[in-house]
Amino acid sequence: MAGPPEEDRKTRIARYVFLFLIPFLMVTMMYATYVGTMHAPQPRDMPVAVVGVGAQAEAVVDSLAAVPDDAVDPRLVRSADEAIALLESREVVGALEVPQPGTDAAVLYTASAAGPSQATTVQQLLAPVAVQQGWSIEPRDVAPLNPGDSSGTAVLFAAMGMMLAGYVPLSVVLLGLPHLLAVRRFVPVLLGWAAGTSALIWLILGPIVGAVDGHFLGFFGVGVLAVGAVGAAQLLFTKLMGPLAVLIGMLLYVVLGMPASGLALSVDVMPGFFSFLHGVLPLPAAGEALRSLVYFDGDGLGRHLLTLTGWVVVSLGLSLLKERASGLAVPGAPPVSDPDAPLPALAGGPLRSLRFRYVTAAAFPLSILVMVVGLMSFAMHEPTVRDLPVAVVAPTEEQAEQVADGLQSSLGSMVELQVAGSVDAATDAVVDGEVVAAYVLPAGPGEDATLYTSAGAGVSQQSVVRAVFGQVAAGQQVPLTETDLTPLTDSDTMGSNSMYVGMAWIMAGFLIMAVFRGGAPELTRSRQFLPHLAGWSVGMAVWLWFLFDVIIGAVNGNAWQMIGFGAATIFAMAAVTGVFTRTLGLAAIVPVMVVLMLAGVPASGGGLSLYMVPELFRGLSGVLPLPAAVDAARSLVYFDGAGVGRDLLVIAVWGAAGVLLNLVVDRWLRRREDSPGVPGPENPMPTPGTAGADRDDAEQLQHAGAR
Repeated sequence: MAGPPEEDRKTRIARYVFLFLIPFLMVTMMYATYVGTMHAPQPRDMPVAVVGVGAQAEAVVDSLAAVPDDAVDPRLVRSADEAIALLESREVVGALEVPQPGTDAAVLYTASAAGPSQATTVQQLLAPVAVQQGWSIEPRDVAPLNPGDSSGTAVLFAAMGMMLAGYVPLSVVLLGLPHLLAVRRFVPVLLGWAAGTSALIWLILGPIVGAVDGHFLGFFGVGVLAVGAVGAAQLLFTKLMGPLAVLIGMLLYVVLGMPASGLALSVDVMPGFFSFLHGVLPLPAAGEALRSLVYFDGDGLGRHLLTLTGWVVVSLGLSLLKERASGLAVPGAPPVSDPDAPLPALAGGPLRSLRFRYVTAAAFPLSILVMVVGLMSFAMHEPTVRDLPVAVVAPTEEQAEQVADGLQSSLGSMVELQVAGSVDAATDAVVDGEVVAAYVLPAGPGEDATLYTSAGAGVSQQSVVRAVFGQVAAGQQVPLTETDLTPLTDSDTMGSNSMYVGMAWIMAGFLIMAVFRGGAPELTRSRQFLPHLAGWSVGMAVWLWFLFDVIIGAVNGNAWQMIGFGAATIFAMAAVTGVFTRTLGLAAIVPVMVVLMLAGVPASGGGLSLYMVPELFRGLSGVLPLPAAVDAARSLVYFDGAGVGRDLLVIAVWGAAGVLLNLVVDRWLRRREDSPGVPGPENPMPTPGTAGADRDDAEQLQHAGAR
């Protein structure tokens, strides 16, 4: 059997450019969009209602219309029932009812089920107007979240799982099962796959995690349609673009779909273009359909199902036209039509049987789906505050101990109170991250208590501390003032920049070795690919700093420190990923994703505080690389680099382990290649589908590859 044709220099250069270009585009697309849209979101024409009649209500409407930057689009309604109906249909995001005659209590209506962040934004916009009028505020949530979904993330993870179930399998099918890309074969497979994965997503979020209560049939129906829409669209993109379809799929379903979905942040705080995408893309349609089903009795469900149906019909119709115009050929697919022809199970893998490739094509995306939906929903669906460390300061140490003991008994496991000898010692502990806040009792009668917090260390934990000690001060009947020791910058109003910076570094290291595994099989030795990784790491670190700082303006200053730490992180993650991809093939993507990225998100404190996620992740925060990367980025911006040395040590340990284990893999691969009959540089693997190969030869190749 003839071997692969010799590759000329120009072709090899083009292949290498392509190998570096794919991860570059993936990382750039995702994090340029996420950081660009979410580092400093601004309300824009948020539709709100004012409930009332007469001059007083009209004055409130005028006051809201005058809010700077056109943040609010107010309308006047006559009754609370009308406002509630508008909230439940998501035509408005909040409502303020002016006080009834003879009272000074205004009612502020929100719907947490339509988005917790949206409800918070509405409160921040409407409450000041009521305060200016001298009214007290009575909050009322007309659509509260389920007890098992207090973070409001169940719909987000469900919709994301449906996107993954729709587009991830197509890359595997393209590589190992190209005969399934014919529409007549693909449609029944897609239908069965959509049904199975939709039931699995409900099973994870419902009975296992407890974030969704019931709604199986509706959930199942939305899932089948959503997975089918994405799968059909990805089939079309695959027929048009071959392997490059993964880029367009990632762009539409994840990169643009997330900010356009309104599932993490309200679409009304995104740039205007995303409001258009909200009504067009599959992720917003799936998320809003599930939200309508679970929380709003199906109100508005039809228009979102219509969007998904449009993707199915148009995509399959165009795929049929493409087939009739050019046959079953798909750009980049192996040039074989016989299902039993031996092909790799995954890129770069040994020749495998048809049965093995079927199992791989199902197991690979299923494992990613289970890990993303299961792990993330388990970690974040129901944040519970535990052991929040807070320092207590009083005029005397004895008084501080008495107050701390009393508060500890009343607040229970929510907080872990400790006594600080002075205000300076307490504030230093806040800045150093030893405690999340300091509660300073009044020095004398008539004086205020003071709460010292740190937004730079985490917005979620700051919000909890404010709420808890606001009630404590009210119970003690003392006024409370707050001092934010490290306020967020104007370019990081959500406090999320450090998380996205850290994730970009990790993903840049992870992806390059995943691409090398399938596209650069000649780089089999550490001495061959480590120099490439070093150049990639420095280049990507410089580019990501330039992107986040100069272009977007989200991360200011500390250029050399950011570049240096970023390069070290990217290189370390690439080295670690290489150990797994060189031994397990691209199937290693799943465990590597779990360790380097998925488990690291809740362990990083970048989204939710470490004191609000399961205790397991708190123990991982000092071990995993993503928490170290997030903490370093946060420390460089807000804490003058305090603790970066510790973070660098974590990354260095991972990097050193990766390099050393790659040297061990070098020896293992050399022994395998020296063994007779095992494919390698000394015994090159024949190319499948070459003319002259008979069925017996294929079977022998499969057995040799298995060995």
